[in-house]
Amino acid sequence: MTTPRIEPARNVLGEPLVPCSFDPLTGYFRDGCCKTNDEDVGTHVICAVMTAEFLAFSKARGNDLSTPHPQWRFPGLKPGDQWCLCALRWKEAFEAGAAPLVVLESTHSKALQVVTFDELERFAHSGTDMA
Repeated sequence: MTTPRIEPARNVLGEPLVPCSFDPLTGYFRDGCCKTNDEDVGTHVICAVMTAEFLAFSKARGNDLSTPHPQWRFPGLKPGDQWCLCALRWKEAFEAGAAPLVVLESTHSKALQVVTFDELERFAHSGTDMA
């Protein structure tokens, strides 16, 4: 009996998902990647580059991403950090004109269930260096 082959997670470009950030360590599974499963109710699949504007926007919406919470292995984010964002939060920021840049190679294909590829592509980060 052979073991079924498990396909790697795919990004919005249809390629294997590239890690988003190891410092700070991001991802629903805290493995550096924007992977997801059915337990990830926030759908943390968009690899975004934090900006002061987005961090202020998120805090104003009740999600303070700047304050560290060591009990959740959360270091607090600063501008320039890459982080796996909830797809709905990114869309909300996009609609409000506060969306951060996106690393397409590190953004899970499941993001396309919430936002369009064109929307993501307009905010594509030009570099793929991990923060």
